[in-house]
Amino acid sequence: MIKVFDTYIEKRYDTELLRIDAWGKDSFRVRSFADRKFTDENYALNKVSDSTSILQVVDQKENEITVKNGKLTVVIDHRDRITFYDENNKVLLQEFIRLRAVKHDDGAEDVGTIEITKDFNSTLKLKSREFKTNLGGGSFETTTRFESNPKEKIFGMGQYQHEFLNLKNTKLELAQRNSQMSIPFYISSLGYGFLWNNPGIGEVTFAKNITEWHMESTNVIDYWITTGDTLKDISKNYADVTGKVPLMPKKLLGLWQSKLRYRTPDEVLDVVKRYHEKGIQLSTIAIDYFHWPKQGEYRFDEDFWPEPEKLIKELKEDYNVDPIISIWPTVQSDADNYNDYLEGGYLINVNRGVRLTMLIQGTTVFLDTTNPEARDYVWDRIKKNYKDLGINYYWVDVAEPGYAVYDFDNYRYHSGQALETANLYPNGFLKMVYDGMKNENHEVVTLVRGAWAGAQKYGALGWSGDIDSSFEAFNNQVNTGLNVGMAGMPWWTTDIGGFHGGNPEDEEFRELMVRWFQYSTFSPILRMHGDRLPHSKPLSNSGGGSMPTGAPNEIWSFGKEAEKIMTKYLHIREALRDYIYDLMIEAHEDGIPLMRPLFYEFPEDDQTWEKDNIYMFGEDMLVAPIMNYKDRQREVYLPDGEKWVNIFTKNEYEGGQSYIIDAPIESIPVFIKKSSTDYFNDLLKIASDS
Repeated sequence: MIKVFDTYIEKRYDTELLRIDAWGKDSFRVRSFADRKFTDENYALNKVSDSTSILQVVDQKENEITVKNGKLTVVIDHRDRITFYDENNKVLLQEFIRLRAVKHDDGAEDVGTIEITKDFNSTLKLKSREFKTNLGGGSFETTTRFESNPKEKIFGMGQYQHEFLNLKNTKLELAQRNSQMSIPFYISSLGYGFLWNNPGIGEVTFAKNITEWHMESTNVIDYWITTGDTLKDISKNYADVTGKVPLMPKKLLGLWQSKLRYRTPDEVLDVVKRYHEKGIQLSTIAIDYFHWPKQGEYRFDEDFWPEPEKLIKELKEDYNVDPIISIWPTVQSDADNYNDYLEGGYLINVNRGVRLTMLIQGTTVFLDTTNPEARDYVWDRIKKNYKDLGINYYWVDVAEPGYAVYDFDNYRYHSGQALETANLYPNGFLKMVYDGMKNENHEVVTLVRGAWAGAQKYGALGWSGDIDSSFEAFNNQVNTGLNVGMAGMPWWTTDIGGFHGGNPEDEEFRELMVRWFQYSTFSPILRMHGDRLPHSKPLSNSGGGSMPTGAPNEIWSFGKEAEKIMTKYLHIREALRDYIYDLMIEAHEDGIPLMRPLFYEFPEDDQTWEKDNIYMFGEDMLVAPIMNYKDRQREVYLPDGEKWVNIFTKNEYEGGQSYIIDAPIESIPVFIKKSSTDYFNDLLKIASDS
């Protein structure tokens, strides 16, 4: 039987409760509960106004119904299959079933006792929504199947370290790892957006013959689907139901300076002063990990950071630099306050073996960020020891969390078994900072390398994580960054030059730094960071002093030629500050990414759907990074319907064609629309000045 309510419909049949809600503009949410046990968890979704969720019944029969919400129509047919249509009655997405064409198929093979229907008959016995009870009976392994259109292109899903922009024919793990952010929202070339609204561990396969979402342990199948006239409409709809990113402060659009790691106030000030002497205004400088005595104490180690309030005041008042400080969710067993964590029940637990979740400078266990009381306890320490000293920005590192071994079945959170809720972890860490800072007189911006759907509303600035310092790793970042934006997280950045390794004296690495810096100039945040070689010896054998530091990582660390080029790009970045800020406003108001695949702005140009490793930075600027060692030119496709101007040469090009563009070490191919040249006069002057 199908029941109709004001904003949703319900169907109860056999052991399943199926509920479909109108959820935001042109959108539906679908939930399937095993054993008819309804639970009201919204996970990534915010509650929405009924004024944008208008359920209209188009047709209803005994076991079939057609309803619509704006431009999106959903049909439950007599086989219990769900199909979604746009306003032109085109199929957007349809569930996959391969069952026998009989009523009440119970698997019986006796043809004399079954009633045949006029449907496609299959003996594969594959349902669209499948629950299998796990050992112990407390949860289910689920599989959700959809028909696949081999010509469909899929974009989004977060950050995965591979080279692909189009995710069709890929298999993706639904889990957080260092350098991997699972944000399970995608936008389809067929004109819809899809959010898998389940924070458990699983995988999705976008194959040619089937799309399949598989969860290892859960009690619900939960997804949300939307449509719109344009791709931007889909992005807006997603932001409306999952939350909008804050407005990035304009002062943070310059250079973020960081390395592993500045060990004392003098090291921090020496770097800031040298930039100041060179006429370069930093946006921030990072005070990285192990500025603390023990993990979990959340305070400066006074042996090496004796007067932190004085340092912070000098940075802000004398140099207009807001420091950003690293806070980890690790807690050492010999921390002064370790017993507080035990008494409060604030730590992640394990299902077997010794409770040890990470090994770094001691035996550590992770804070349980899904526990509100744990978040409150830690924030009280952060407020007292950091915020009250004047620190406004935080770097929540290792927020996946970064397990020594990713045995998700072994971890247990306040929110439930890790297999069922693990992807909530980074969002809990982000929420802690957001709730603590949101009433301040500035927006919340938090650097993080883990994020799940909805993280953007907490001020998540995702970054690429601890990737390799190589051109090979660089080749993965451009498309990856575009997919993060398409997954609804507008703020994203990288470690320029990668994280692991890289010797500033090596010529190939110097070129990598230049090419990566050039690319990052045209990204949401321009950020220097990395663990450069060789390492220096620790300052001591105790507290924060026991951790070594990497080689220098400032713009003057890579030779005079590299410094000259990077300095010019800093001037280009400064000339773009107003333009980038306008893009930040657009991201804040509508959820539109700053970095966009070409097709996002030019969907009618079929060629743009085939181009990757090239992007629009806003609607007026096209960027084609140089990603390989010693490359001095690359092919660039310029979209149809516009004339384009190379900002370095001022040469003009007709759109709708590909060109071989020279790219000496001093420049990468960057173009603006000819119609916008008046706006970019300062940029053109700086870029074309040799």
